Amino acid sequence: MSEMTVKDFAAKVGRDVSRLLEQMKEAGLEHKSEGDVVSEEDKRQLLDYLTKSHGGSGSAGEKNRVTLTRKTRSRINTGERGKSIEVQVRKKRTYVKRDEEPAEEPQQEESGPRQLVGDMASAEAKREAEAAEEAKRRAEEEEARQAAEQAEAEKAAAEQSAAEEAAPAKAEPEPEIPVPELETPAPEEAPAPPKEGRTEGRRAAVKKASGKPGKKGHSGNEREDDRNDREERRRGGRKAKRAERRGSRRGGQGGGKHGFQKPTQPIVREVSIPESISVADLADKMSIKANEVIKAMFTMGAAVTINQTIDQDTAAIVVEEMGHKPKLVKDDALETEVLEGISYEGEEIMRSPVVTVMGHVDHGKTSLLDYIRRAKVATGEAGGITQHIGAYHVEDDHGGVTFLDTPGHAAFTAMRARGAKATDVVVLVVAADDGVMPQTIEAVEHSKAAEVPMVVAVNKIDKENADPDRVKSELSQHGVISEEWGGDTQFVHVSAQSGEGIENLLESIQLVSEVLELKAVPEAPGKGVVVESRLDKGRGPVATVLVQNGTLKRGDIVLAGLHYGRVRALTNELGKQVEEVGPAMPVEIQGLDGTPEAGDDFMVLDDEKKAREVANFRQGKYREVRLARQQKAKLENMFSQMGQEEAAKVNIVLKADVQGSLEAIKGALEELSTDEVKVAVVSSGVGGITGTDANLALASEAIVVGFNVRADAAAREIIEREGLELRYYSVIYHLIDEVKQAMSGMLEPDWKEQIVGVAEVRDVFRAPKIGQVAGCMVLEGNVHRQKKIRVLRENVVIYEGELESLRRYKDDVNEVRSGVECGIGVKNYNDVQVGDKIEVFDQVKVERTL
Repeated sequence: MSEMTVKDFAAKVGRDVSRLLEQMKEAGLEHKSEGDVVSEEDKRQLLDYLTKSHGGSGSAGEKNRVTLTRKTRSRINTGERGKSIEVQVRKKRTYVKRDEEPAEEPQQEESGPRQLVGDMASAEAKREAEAAEEAKRRAEEEEARQAAEQAEAEKAAAEQSAAEEAAPAKAEPEPEIPVPELETPAPEEAPAPPKEGRTEGRRAAVKKASGKPGKKGHSGNEREDDRNDREERRRGGRKAKRAERRGSRRGGQGGGKHGFQKPTQPIVREVSIPESISVADLADKMSIKANEVIKAMFTMGAAVTINQTIDQDTAAIVVEEMGHKPKLVKDDALETEVLEGISYEGEEIMRSPVVTVMGHVDHGKTSLLDYIRRAKVATGEAGGITQHIGAYHVEDDHGGVTFLDTPGHAAFTAMRARGAKATDVVVLVVAADDGVMPQTIEAVEHSKAAEVPMVVAVNKIDKENADPDRVKSELSQHGVISEEWGGDTQFVHVSAQSGEGIENLLESIQLVSEVLELKAVPEAPGKGVVVESRLDKGRGPVATVLVQNGTLKRGDIVLAGLHYGRVRALTNELGKQVEEVGPAMPVEIQGLDGTPEAGDDFMVLDDEKKAREVANFRQGKYREVRLARQQKAKLENMFSQMGQEEAAKVNIVLKADVQGSLEAIKGALEELSTDEVKVAVVSSGVGGITGTDANLALASEAIVVGFNVRADAAAREIIEREGLELRYYSVIYHLIDEVKQAMSGMLEPDWKEQIVGVAEVRDVFRAPKIGQVAGCMVLEGNVHRQKKIRVLRENVVIYEGELESLRRYKDDVNEVRSGVECGIGVKNYNDVQVGDKIEVFDQVKVERTL
């Protein structure tokens, strides 16, 4: 036979191309694709391998022998509850090829797996053909007998004989059985002869003999023929059903084919294990039942349930015990993969420095920056102080400088800390007439913690009481030593009013930045830090960001903290729309789905789907941490307050204009809490006061506080109708003071004892109707009849009670002044002696404050 491809060979033997390639590979052949050519030698080698793998030894005597084994298991119920018997049946069958042709004649059939299949099925096919011929012969004899009985003449007999020769039974073709390596061809019942040809021939013979149409029911012979047909069909159907049942018992699909599949090798999977996983999820990853995992862990000494969560190390041991390969995965793998996939490589260029201005309240930070910017910033701030982090870019003769102006009030500690982390140089502003103050020391600590170089600007040097040397001396006590005294910090004397020393300050900033060698890659995706964020009614969430590296463009996908979005607009510090901003530039962005926290990092991603996935992951982690913190706080409060009275609470619904102010106010309010009075911020957010906030305040009996925001119409209607308390503030320390007063009013007052007067007993006598009366001299203060008294003997309290009578001579009086004699009757006490002192006192209510 000529050579053929693997595909043609697979079609000829009735096998799948992929399975045939696997068998050829196992046989040692080098065929890898369906287009490879299969030679006669390859077929013989494949046949030898299949023969050996099915029980043959490969010798000349064993090549025509194939042995197949099969093992089945089943369970039989014993009738008792919960008891059954396992039954195992093993079968072994050997197929031997019969030599039907002389050995000296060369075989004309094709060698290979197809030949083996034909040999294995030849004996069965021969038996089926013989059974078909026998059935055909019996049918022809029966038809001839019936036709002879009905024949009335020799012509009818001749026509009947011709009809029998003209309608031979159709022979059924031999079945072609593709046999897999472990499939056993089950013997089939001999098929009944085709009834169509048999019936038509018989009826044609009857018609010829009688000369009448062969209608049903016209003669007894026709009825007999119909009965025979029905009986033949019943016998054929019963045989087919028995064959099908035998095939199903053997595990096949019926039709003589065995359905048993070759047992595959154990599948070793790579199981990804997060930091924590439930038993059910772990079993699902290994594609096994959860009961098997539970049994495996029970043998290891751990009793678990299907919904129990186990740690990563335990899950890895279980996976190895079950024969799979564990792959430890961190919870933040997705976030790490996305962030590490961003490339910031490219040509580096020098960038402008980012300078943070820090200092104490009213030391002139904003005024100094205002002189540099040639704009009035302080006039736009309520109360004359800076309450937001402002970001401004200034171009001068020495190059561009970006300034971050941080508030100096004590409540904005966290905001100043974020400013120090986002900056390259810190300018510490100290008033020459005021010296070092608490927030000045705090700014020094923040800059040291951030390891940022510092330049000290000694402001207000034009005042009469200015003393710059005092500033140097006080700062040296905190580790800030000027270059003149041998240190490494530059001190520049400036005046925000006259502009004196401003040029020297800018030169010092540029000098420090040149030493730092600040560089950035403009071609890289933008990244930086969120300076501030707020909720604008017309524009939605607006965030002020500082680009530290790369370029931020309009239309970029931005991930900022817990939020993401596409940048719809970029606005610089002058309020102008720009298309892109480079490194060390502040800008306002629109398009985020929320207001990120001030101080969060932001970065540009190229895929919105990845940005959404990372944002959702961060939000989930934030909720888990917040829930765990709240649960911990509840437990701690439960144990600490066990056996104590519940503390008073001031509930507040807080809304602010920007995220930084909101965070600062919340921190300041929470610090006001004491053991007796608590401050609870029920809800907080950025933006105006809405109807939802008013309903929440109504349900929680809270005070509605708005910082630089106002309530809408729906909120005002609810507040007026329900009589809620609404307060507006624009200066933070006014808000804190009034909340402190409200908390003070909820404190329990103190009762203080105040001694009103002291009388000394000079004599004791008895009155007929009154009883024992003490004749006394008032030594101090006044003696009042309606106030409580104490009886002291040698300065020790022996009785505490009330006065029954107070007389001056024979008259009852209500009060006796110092230096006057009187008679005092003590109620329910008759053991007053000469020399005792009667102390009159009163309890005074003292209001407490925080």
